[in-house]
Amino acid sequence: MPCLSLAVSTRTKMKRIYAKEEVCIGCRLCEIHCIFEHSGHQTLVKAFSNRENLPEAAVRVEEDGAISFALQCRHCEDAPCLAACIGGAMTRDPQTGAVKHDEEKCVGCWSCIMVCPFGAIRTNSETGKVGSKCDLCAGKETPACVAHCPNEALVYE
Repeated sequence: MPCLSLAVSTRTKMKRIYAKEEVCIGCRLCEIHCIFEHSGHQTLVKAFSNRENLPEAAVRVEEDGAISFALQCRHCEDAPCLAACIGGAMTRDPQTGAVKHDEEKCVGCWSCIMVCPFGAIRTNSETGKVGSKCDLCAGKETPACVAHCPNEALVYE
């Protein structure tokens, strides 16, 4: 699959998040720190004190018995969500190569959700539009989920 290999575009070499399921302990700290990073608050306590206004985590821990791993957008080189988006809400950042989502342009058709081979894009139950999509913590050197993984089960390379 083209999404699993390191992509080298004509513009830049793209860094991606990879999960190492053999060391993931399913602690869900990646989810907590993703929410915190996108909450706009300065402390974890303040971020989680008002649960009604919390953003959805763009990373989700999947578990099957003893196996667990973090799942988020792979920012595929040949991203099917880009081609499927009828509203122009899914775009590729020309500098980083990351696949971005603009909620203002999203028409809620869910085409991107249906074509994502990883199931990494989810709906917002309140708006019916795309509710969570990894943005690689734009502006940060290392995404929050990777930086706070205690077992280094998430790698950004």
